[in-house]
Amino acid sequence: MLKSIIEEKLQAQIKKEASSSQLYLSMASWADMKGFSGAAEFLYHHSDEEREHMLKLIRFVNERGGHAEIPALSSPQKDFDSFQSVFKSILDHERKVTESINDIITACLKENDHSTNNFMQWYISEQMEEEQLANSILDKLKMIGDNMPSLYLFDKELSELTKNAHQA
Repeated sequence: MLKSIIEEKLQAQIKKEASSSQLYLSMASWADMKGFSGAAEFLYHHSDEEREHMLKLIRFVNERGGHAEIPALSSPQKDFDSFQSVFKSILDHERKVTESINDIITACLKENDHSTNNFMQWYISEQMEEEQLANSILDKLKMIGDNMPSLYLFDKELSELTKNAHQA
């Protein structure tokens, strides 16, 4: 049975994961509109992943005797200044999600909720991967700058990265 403080934090995390999915979806739409089909594919894929993270939390809350609530969401940002600003936003966003997950872990330790702590370890690993990926992409985009031929090639690289992720 989940303690109320843990359930509240998990409910908040469900909303963060749903919002993440919507944000990535909005970014994918922006990339599609700007002709970055590889980035759009990458971002659509990540939107789906964030939704899966949300569903995993919903199922866990329900299995542990809670009642997961499906949150209402605000519309995400829809316009971005540049390809680089999209990935800077992603990195900033993922860091906030990591802070939230760390907060849940801290509460689990305080409440001696070892089951939830164990469950949340997957999210810790996932966040490390997400931040590393966003950092790596952002570093490459900083090197490229506004060079359109390089952005074109990088967009193709993101498409290949997504295809490889689908095959894994």
